[in-house]
Amino acid sequence: MSGFFGVISKAGCVEDVFYGTDYHSHLGTKRAGMVFIVPHKGFRRSIHNLENAYFRNKFEDELSGFTGNSGMGVISDTDPQPILFSSHLGRFAIVTVSRILNLADLEERFLRNKNHFTETFEGNVNPTEVVANLICEKDDFISGIENVYENVKGSCTLLILTEEGIIAARDKLGRTPVVIGKKETGYAVASETCSFPNTGFTTEYYLGPGEIVHIDSDGYRQLKKPGDKMQICAFLWVYYGYPPSYYEGINVDECRCRCGAALARRDSVNADFVCGIPDSGVGHAVGYGNEKKIPYKRAYAKYTPTWPRSFMPQKQEQRDLVAKMKLIPNKAVIEGKKMVFLDDSIVRGTQLKDNTVDLRKSGAAEVHMRIACPPLLYPCEFLNFSQSRTPLELAGRKAVFQLEGDSADLREYSDPDSERYKNMVAKIAETLDLDTLMYQRLDDLVEAIGLPKEKLCTHCWDGTSYYD
Repeated sequence: MSGFFGVISKAGCVEDVFYGTDYHSHLGTKRAGMVFIVPHKGFRRSIHNLENAYFRNKFEDELSGFTGNSGMGVISDTDPQPILFSSHLGRFAIVTVSRILNLADLEERFLRNKNHFTETFEGNVNPTEVVANLICEKDDFISGIENVYENVKGSCTLLILTEEGIIAARDKLGRTPVVIGKKETGYAVASETCSFPNTGFTTEYYLGPGEIVHIDSDGYRQLKKPGDKMQICAFLWVYYGYPPSYYEGINVDECRCRCGAALARRDSVNADFVCGIPDSGVGHAVGYGNEKKIPYKRAYAKYTPTWPRSFMPQKQEQRDLVAKMKLIPNKAVIEGKKMVFLDDSIVRGTQLKDNTVDLRKSGAAEVHMRIACPPLLYPCEFLNFSQSRTPLELAGRKAVFQLEGDSADLREYSDPDSERYKNMVAKIAETLDLDTLMYQRLDDLVEAIGLPKEKLCTHCWDGTSYYD
């Protein structure tokens, strides 16, 4: 998904930016970058590949080369950032959290007008450079960001670092968050509130959808009011977000506990214990166990000293290997037991199938899977979750294809009370060798989050989408 962290301070901010950016590492796995305005030298940046390493390891040795009271960092799941620009608006650096569906059309438009691009990303133009060019089509930053909102199809949240401070702009429909933090020496702006406590900041303000603010060391002021419509990604609470984080003032882990409790209330299975697939399944499982009054046990231990996150390698075979190797089953807990496992979602089902094989080998009597969100039937159009070469890679769509071919009406498969939905879930359970499988109902998930349905993006589950 990607995440950013910027600071404007009356004192040096290099360490704050370094550690604050590091607290966004769960949001991206491809690239990372930092940029500072160094006194008497101007903008200085560094970008590294993270596909086989961690943020701190890549940047720690460079910290002594940075100074200054203003800077920002980004963990990117897509393109190399930050981008440095010199334009009629002045010199600036920019980072984005975005997915631009019409990137090719925008590239063609700029080239037709005799513009050019200097940055590339996997053989294509760099999306962040496209955003910067859209900003520079106008006479000021506010109009330029509004130009981004009008022309980008998908999502785009951004930070702009200038000599006068940081401009923060949240996606037009608020699909991704922006939060301002405060401490005595200045202000921070971030994607994740979990980056604030250990860097000394307290949460001060949540930007609304389409809102633009200017931040300096003395405070912040609104440049554009938020819009009325919001479509924040519901997966932030289900999966992406780190447990201590808040979005729209709603804590991630507390929401996951409510999700687990909702599943428990609809579940009649008898089990000896409940377990969460580490890490994001744990909060859901705790909520389930508390509601059911059954113990939480660690049938799986996550080996973190050497194995990185499962989706860090770019080849699927490597991701599958990492996913398998990092989770170690504990036979003493598993053997002869009936267990309920909770996880955030089933995307392709590859990892879960390996988990089931391990549990059977370890002597599990029964394996019951509970998923904290509805079945994924539509690839994400706005962020980078559930991306596949084809929708048929999604476990839900694969099951539908096996049942009806490619002419099925997916609306019925989104209805948890329909026979087609029940047949799809049964097919997925059979494929994964589960004794039973139950998904969260969308209405229960919406209630657990605590926002109105119309303010949440639920496209992955029901196919709804809003571009305007």
